[in-house]
Amino acid sequence: MIKSLYIRVVLTFLVSVIAGTIISFFMSTWIFEEQLNENARINIRNFGQDVVQIYKTLPEEEAESFVSRMKQLDIYHIRMYDATGDFQSYGHLNGHKSAAVSADQLKKVLSGGVVQDTANGIATVLLGLPVKTETGTRAMFLESLAPPSASFVVKWGMIFAICSLIVGSILILVASIFLVSPIKKLTKATKRIAAGDFNVKLNIKQSGELGTLARSFEDMTHDLQQLEQLRREFVTNVSHEVQSPLTSISGYAQALKQVNLAEQERSRYLDIIIAEAKRMSKMSDSLLKLSLLESQSQQLKLITLNLDEQIRRVIVALQPQWSARNIHFELDLQTLRVTADHDQLNQVWTNILSNAIKFTGDGGVINVSITEDIKNVMVRISDTGIGIPLEDQKRIFERFFKADRSHSRKYDGSGMGLAIVKQIVSLHQGDIEVESEPGQGTTFIVTLPIHTPTDS
Repeated sequence: MIKSLYIRVVLTFLVSVIAGTIISFFMSTWIFEEQLNENARINIRNFGQDVVQIYKTLPEEEAESFVSRMKQLDIYHIRMYDATGDFQSYGHLNGHKSAAVSADQLKKVLSGGVVQDTANGIATVLLGLPVKTETGTRAMFLESLAPPSASFVVKWGMIFAICSLIVGSILILVASIFLVSPIKKLTKATKRIAAGDFNVKLNIKQSGELGTLARSFEDMTHDLQQLEQLRREFVTNVSHEVQSPLTSISGYAQALKQVNLAEQERSRYLDIIIAEAKRMSKMSDSLLKLSLLESQSQQLKLITLNLDEQIRRVIVALQPQWSARNIHFELDLQTLRVTADHDQLNQVWTNILSNAIKFTGDGGVINVSITEDIKNVMVRISDTGIGIPLEDQKRIFERFFKADRSHSRKYDGSGMGLAIVKQIVSLHQGDIEVESEPGQGTTFIVTLPIHTPTDS
């Protein structure tokens, strides 16, 4: 099967033109065959009558001499038969095969009859006429050797060309229906997608360029459908996350309007309002940061830094959170230098370690280790916390997604920390993976290139 659209178009055109030419030839021949033959019969009959008239007017020897010099012998051949069946030829056949004259035809002409026959197709006519001479009646048989007149050939050629063009065009139009059909399907599908309908199936089974385009189009449609679903979930999540603190702020603000409210209660209400406002501010900052990272408008400021020292500093900065709950760290950090954005990478370790501390029970253990190969460095952060269900592990890097929905009141957070981590690691052309079992803890594996390309 020919897969290239270009070759298919060229072959279709050639086949259409060749087929159109052949069909037009036979059509033109069929249309003009009778007219060509009739034209040839009229011309040869007129010439034969002229020869008969010559024999009537001139003595036989002069008539034969005159006929043998006639210019028309270039396109006609004459055979003059006597009663015995012998004949004398006038003109040259020039490779043309002479038509056979039967005994019946000869007898009919000698007895004064006329014989006219189309011997070999178009414009090849055999004419038999009786000629009265001084020595008795002779049978003259004339046959045409040349094609029809030039003007008639021009006319026939024009009709042939017109028929060829019409038939070829019709064949090309019919063939183009099959070639253009997939493109029409793509056009209709594009209009449906533009109208917001992403449930489009093309059902194009071709394996060439159009087939590849159709499959890419279906993949794009599937991606757009997923993006639309994510957009709707994002709007829903933002509305939910914003509505919760707003409800608290509104409720406690209404409570503060009470005149006889105790000072202690008033102070507690104000603390809640401030905390919810900070929560909204933090969520807004996270959304802005994630938006900047996803649009890549925030360029990385690459420097060479000690990765082990940076992780240690983050752990020390988080000491108030883990020391109060008697959580212990086990570190296996070899000295290692990498090229990266210090502040962005610091955010990665802060978010992952904060989550590890949050979901690890009191007295738990968090392990942090660094390994390297020729090109990459791998940081493993493992906790002994509540773990993540398998069905949630594929979605934990989505914004606003929370795997601990049943513990949402117990564990605070907006659900955007890991989405930010994922984007920062991707900007560094690295990767992040998660391994976890419910009740057995969670391990995050961050893989980074030792030297991040400067075009990040």
